[in-house]
Amino acid sequence: MSVGSVEDEARAEQTPPQQSLGTAAARNLASTTKSAPQMEEISSRWLLRTLPWVEVKGGTYRVNRRLSYSVGDGRVTFVQTGGRVAVIPAELGELPALRGYEDPDVLAELAARCRQRELAAGEVLAARGEPADRVLLLAHGRVERIGAGPYGDETVLGVLADGSYLGEDALVDGEAAWEWTARAATACTVLELTRADVLALAERAGSLAAQLAGVTALPEQRTNSFGEAAIDLSAGHVGEAVLPHTYVDYEAAPREYELSVAQTVLRVHSRVADLYNHPMDQTEQQLRLTVEALRERQEHELVNNREFGLLANCDYGQRIQPHDGAPSPDDLDELLSRSRDAKLFLAHPQAIAAFGRELNRRGLVPDSVDVAGTRTPAWRGVPILPCDKIPVSPERTTSILCMRTGESDQGVIGLHQTGLPDEIQPGLSTRFMGIDAQAIVSYLVTAYYSAAVLVPDALGVLENVEIGRRH
Repeated sequence: MSVGSVEDEARAEQTPPQQSLGTAAARNLASTTKSAPQMEEISSRWLLRTLPWVEVKGGTYRVNRRLSYSVGDGRVTFVQTGGRVAVIPAELGELPALRGYEDPDVLAELAARCRQRELAAGEVLAARGEPADRVLLLAHGRVERIGAGPYGDETVLGVLADGSYLGEDALVDGEAAWEWTARAATACTVLELTRADVLALAERAGSLAAQLAGVTALPEQRTNSFGEAAIDLSAGHVGEAVLPHTYVDYEAAPREYELSVAQTVLRVHSRVADLYNHPMDQTEQQLRLTVEALRERQEHELVNNREFGLLANCDYGQRIQPHDGAPSPDDLDELLSRSRDAKLFLAHPQAIAAFGRELNRRGLVPDSVDVAGTRTPAWRGVPILPCDKIPVSPERTTSILCMRTGESDQGVIGLHQTGLPDEIQPGLSTRFMGIDAQAIVSYLVTAYYSAAVLVPDALGVLENVEIGRRH
């Protein structure tokens, strides 16, 4: 007999026999204390909680605005093949002079005439006062617009980034001059299209010549600083001055927002619903988690949808670039200056952490305000709320939104319709669809929603925010 066998027999003789029911067997007769099903996807959903929701009974919300003459201030998109960058021909239609021009052959030749330039940080693209004889398309990098201060020193008027363009007046005005200096803040890739190349092509392409002539012949419209048609007023006069006659014109084709939809079919086997319903209702728990996922998707769409999402629908005049990459107090101040009565910032949690690091670096302490019973960080008294639906690029950049909310304040609003059949939450319904031949019960879960930006300055975006930790 081996030594191990002897030891096992000795240990068995020392173990006392079981004298009571074991815990493993007892659990078969006991009801365990258990939690409801948990779900990591659930977030705070501050956007859904803070947006004022407007009832849309007809399924469509029309935003009537005062007539505006602002056109052609979009972004240009590029394609890259190795080290070579090219502008997508149709994207040249974003330039004011080519707005609405659709001849694909001419646009393709214009795109082919764009010459690529690589600039180092600090290099000047265009100097103030020089003739503006070319359009510059910024494919990659950041460019500072430098003006002259009141005492001759330099002042930064703004920062341009990927997709921006400079010198657009050069295509229609032979006397145009640069009103400010454009200087590369980082290494930049720029495409250059000269006025001479455009005019040479216009001599062969009658449609392009007609387009440029039509833009030049347009009468100069009297507008306010926001591009809206001016309202003639008189002030400070005395006596019996003749008062101007005026009226307020509206956009002839205002934008309409149709309610979007998020749906799924929840399936529960009747045997599960019948036999395993205590102490928790299986159908109710399945529905609860499905609704949570649907609300998460709703918030994602409100941020990222190409038709009505906030990132896509922010006016390009309301988009700014960080001065130094990381989000700083200066950048958030710039965001606040673009809008009156801002109600909240919305940022990815990692962007909030990056902003906190910038505050620490400067020895500043953020404000703290109460929002719906929760203490949240704030800047200038405006809460900074987290939203993990704001995308983070592979290059570790993201965006920070600043918005004014409410229909009465001409801000950002959420759109929904309540009173739906089988509604369980505002704008969300669950409808019984029947039982199939396999005894599976189906429920249609539906949420209707959208968002609208009533006037452009209600929403601002700080783009290309770097969130990586600095060494």
